[in-house]
Amino acid sequence: MNGDAIEYLGTQIDDAFFLLGAAILLIELVTGAFTKKLTGRSLLDMIANISTQIPYLAFEIFVMGFIYLGFVAINASLISWQIPVTVWSVLLALLVADFTYYWEHRMAHEIRLLWTQHAVHHSSRFMNITVAVRFGPFESLTSAVFHLPMLFMGFHPGVVFFSIVVVQAYQTWIHTELVGKLGVLDGIFNTPANHRVHHGCDDKYIDRNYGGILIIWDRIFGTYQREEETPRYGLARDFSSVNPLAVWFSELPGLFRDLGSARNSGERWGYLLKRPGWEPKTGGASDPAKGAAE
Repeated sequence: MNGDAIEYLGTQIDDAFFLLGAAILLIELVTGAFTKKLTGRSLLDMIANISTQIPYLAFEIFVMGFIYLGFVAINASLISWQIPVTVWSVLLALLVADFTYYWEHRMAHEIRLLWTQHAVHHSSRFMNITVAVRFGPFESLTSAVFHLPMLFMGFHPGVVFFSIVVVQAYQTWIHTELVGKLGVLDGIFNTPANHRVHHGCDDKYIDRNYGGILIIWDRIFGTYQREEETPRYGLARDFSSVNPLAVWFSELPGLFRDLGSARNSGERWGYLLKRPGWEPKTGGASDPAKGAAE
């Protein structure tokens, strides 16, 4: 077993989840047609979801390949220790990657600059399997940065990228309303019920259930919320566009507007690095952060 073989296995797992997602999509379309929940607007929203892969994959092709080569170069020149590639070390890497994903995901909700990308994933008013591929153009760059410490822990670059791919691929099937609650599994894994909560913009659902494969991180760090009533999906602010360009760059106009109104560098950094909804002090106490889903 070696790092390159494990990386190839990751692509096979990704393909398997893609096929599972395609099967779920077919069932959703047939079910939606019979129940009359499939409307022209929901179809346009699905198209907008899929369209986000255009800038996302363009960035993957032209940038992420070089980042992977950078990982290999760092591993070869700066790291003299290496965790042997075994079944157990790969499972450990998956656990570490899943823990890392929790914090990457949480920071994407709590740092506005990162939220400009992740908000794309949250801006749909619907919940179906195509939302699983609704990404901000530069989200893969954020993921690479957060997982860089795994190299310094001694994991082979191929194992690191395998872990990233598997954690992301697993989440394909949880973007659906076809699957109800799963009992005890909802308390351990990220399931459709848990992830529907994450996409909800109701007050009690905002900024909850960040886990990738395991939901136990949310239980440990106090961000778990079980599904009660069906969430209202999307952003808390008024956004329901199905225009692909508006979806791709939905948060950037507001950020640029706020940066342009900033009175000093402190306010500019605040708009970039504090929570979405943060505003500078205006004489009294600063306005409270409003939560990422806004």
